[in-house]
Amino acid sequence: MTTKFDAVVVGTGAGGAPLLSRLVRAGLKVLALEAGPIHPLSEMATDERTQEKLFWKDERLSSGRDPIGFGRNNSGIGVGGSTLHYTAYVPRVQPDDLKLRTEFGVGQDWPLEYADLESYYEELEHFLGISGPQHYPWGPPRRSSYRHAALPLNAAAKAMQRGCEVMGIRTSSAPNAALSAPQEQEGFGTRHACTNRGFCQAGCSVSAKASVDVTFLPLAQKYGAEIRPNSFVTRFVLEQGRIVGLEYVRNGILEQVSTDTLFLCAGAIETPRLLLMQNLANSSGQVGRNFMAHVGTQVWGRFDAETQPFMGIPGGLISEDTHRVDGLVGGYLLQSIGGMPVTYASQYARGTGTWGVKLLEHMKGYIHTAGINILGEGLPYEGNFLELSSELDARGLPKPKIHYSNGENEQKMHTHAEKLMRDIWTAAGATGLWTFPRAAHTLGTARMGDDPHSSVIDRDGKSHDVENLYICDNSMFPSSLSVNPALTQMALSLRVADQFLEGQG
Repeated sequence: MTTKFDAVVVGTGAGGAPLLSRLVRAGLKVLALEAGPIHPLSEMATDERTQEKLFWKDERLSSGRDPIGFGRNNSGIGVGGSTLHYTAYVPRVQPDDLKLRTEFGVGQDWPLEYADLESYYEELEHFLGISGPQHYPWGPPRRSSYRHAALPLNAAAKAMQRGCEVMGIRTSSAPNAALSAPQEQEGFGTRHACTNRGFCQAGCSVSAKASVDVTFLPLAQKYGAEIRPNSFVTRFVLEQGRIVGLEYVRNGILEQVSTDTLFLCAGAIETPRLLLMQNLANSSGQVGRNFMAHVGTQVWGRFDAETQPFMGIPGGLISEDTHRVDGLVGGYLLQSIGGMPVTYASQYARGTGTWGVKLLEHMKGYIHTAGINILGEGLPYEGNFLELSSELDARGLPKPKIHYSNGENEQKMHTHAEKLMRDIWTAAGATGLWTFPRAAHTLGTARMGDDPHSSVIDRDGKSHDVENLYICDNSMFPSSLSVNPALTQMALSLRVADQFLEGQG
């Protein structure tokens, strides 16, 4: 077994996989360590309960006025990470999202410009096979069209389209990382077109969804990358301030590997937890700080006609007309949503306090329901952070404890969006409206910036403190952005790899 590598990548999701592919294609000897197992496509069943295995279930302690729910909501485990169960919603960031403090005087600016990411967006949209509209009405003019035509609109998307038209709100087919036509994928073979199965959060059995296990990881393996699943990193080995190796537990056995460079891509919870356990890369005191989540309020309703909410890509329609709203810092996007039955029943029970016979009665109308939700800017606050708990997990490691409370801006955004979505759904003909307040994604905790006193890594993902440590996952986000993070995370991953390789040249 090889024990010495040019680079080790911890995590194989949207942060680790693109970077892994880039490094190995440049000729480096690279190893990826993944805490979870390999999930074959043949095991991606149209069944929610069997897909619990895709979700990170190690206990994470939640605190604050609005404690975050973990598990299926925002993190995954297995070769492919959270992309195994993401819903493939991939809008680009808008340029002003990166300059929140400049625009509003609060939050944090990114040390990057839109131009630093634009070419990577284009590369990703082609490589992943994004399906999208011919003309996207928001943001800078595109230099190239989406590779594939937009996916068909399901009933929820059509309802949102009707309601928004009545209210004068522009909509568009959403850019989705799921194929509307077959595509040949280097290293993998033929990826098939979407079958409108609608269980994207339970994994994609036909490889239509561009999770990294059918895109970047096969390509990386084709060029010689090694991926070790079931390998849970527990400690970094240090010599004279450099990371020279890692210890990890694989299938119950403690192993060690040596490396010249470490790329930590374990996500906004596990990355700071690992660093804090050894107080590493934390001269700024910012590791674990600035935890953020998106405002993800949902409104659901019932329609006379059948909607079959389990069919079609979950988020088929988008509007960014609310990208900026008077009285709010930042803004949000609107999207239609589908719902798998068990998930829908759970959210209805929690959102309305309905249980037992009344819940069963409501579920008889499940095939007439449809939803709409937002993805909105969540600000970094001093009181929202991750720390190590005194309570230990089954491995004897301290559990992460996350403090989270919505601020005034998040509360105002929820109120504004809830009213707007209720108006849209009423205009579309929905009745029996109910609201499910929620937060989505985990962001921040090791943010990038030019000032080493207020950030953990620089604009290229390199630690300010440890010269051979790079961080590349959603912990690096200085602000949460008012769009879903997956596409931007992959763009950052490619950029970090390119900047590293340029420095090696």
